[in-house]
Amino acid sequence: MTIERHEPSTTADERAMLEGWLDYHRQTLAWKCHGLTDAQLRTASVEPSELTLMGLVRHMAEVERFWFHEILVGEDLGVLYSSEEDPDGEFHFTDADTWDEAHTTWQREIDNARRDAAGFGLDDLSKGTSRSGERFNLRWIITHMIEEYARHNGHADLIRERVDGATGD
Repeated sequence: MTIERHEPSTTADERAMLEGWLDYHRQTLAWKCHGLTDAQLRTASVEPSELTLMGLVRHMAEVERFWFHEILVGEDLGVLYSSEEDPDGEFHFTDADTWDEAHTTWQREIDNARRDAAGFGLDDLSKGTSRSGERFNLRWIITHMIEEYARHNGHADLIRERVDGATGD
């Protein structure tokens, strides 16, 4: 399987531009993970960090679910990997945890996020709120997600280089 990344159009309207950049960053994280074994995907960047590529994918599945479903749509489906006892559970693996499961879950959450966002305009406010009661328009959520992926893709660059020496944008 080849991972293709498509830069957004330079002349798209605002929504297509925002969604295009979000998809580009989603594709970038998939690209950084492509071709590695489960063991490599579980390899931490450097001690004592627990940051791994598989952990980043699981984290982004949680983030997609939180912002697009819990906040935007206003329905709490619960968390996928973390818990009150282990708030960083997405970075803690058992022998049963696999890349196939993590990738499938992440892709499902991306599909759900796209479906959820399709029902809102950029200026529409979320049905859910932050802990402090703030509501967010879809434009803010998409922009935040671009920032979230971009930051973690920087981490993914360093982890991938540590794992097998591969570099690239």
